[in-house]
Amino acid sequence: MSDESLREITLESKTMFQGKILNLRVDTVRLPNGRVATREVAEHSNSVCIVPIDHNGDVVLVRQYRTPVKGALLELPAGGVEEGEVSEETVQRELQEEIGYRAGKLQHLSNFWLAPGWCDEYMHTYLATDLIESKLVGDDDENIVVERVSLDRALELIGNGEIEDVKSIAGLLLAMRVLRDN
Repeated sequence: MSDESLREITLESKTMFQGKILNLRVDTVRLPNGRVATREVAEHSNSVCIVPIDHNGDVVLVRQYRTPVKGALLELPAGGVEEGEVSEETVQRELQEEIGYRAGKLQHLSNFWLAPGWCDEYMHTYLATDLIESKLVGDDDENIVVERVSLDRALELIGNGEIEDVKSIAGLLLAMRVLRDN
């Protein structure tokens, strides 16, 4: 089946909210069968997710409170691509702001949609190695604790539900595949 046979035609689009990091809109679409439906869409900039591996072979994670889930999550460093920035620049900036390092070597792992049923955020994932101390002042609205774990332990943390956000799970599994092949 071709993508074209599944295509929905947008009949109307209304912006309902414009915020600092996302906009919300409601689209009225015509389905291939002729029916009309409503789609609620969160518009978000592209983003990056980084798997930083230190000189000991440990992954450097961040723990931060996430208001939507009412708890602290253990995650890979990540952030939004700012206007005019390319994803590699974002990777270096986010590493410096969140964990206090730059990457001597970056390897692109993959790209993916985070929640395509309701959001247009597209994430670029990188493996960062040869870390060099280099701190930038972090965002004033973030409270981050840096934690290091072995890759084997990270896999255990995924399995037991201690790492539970999709970008971290995907990034870690992608990196483990690459690191095992090297």
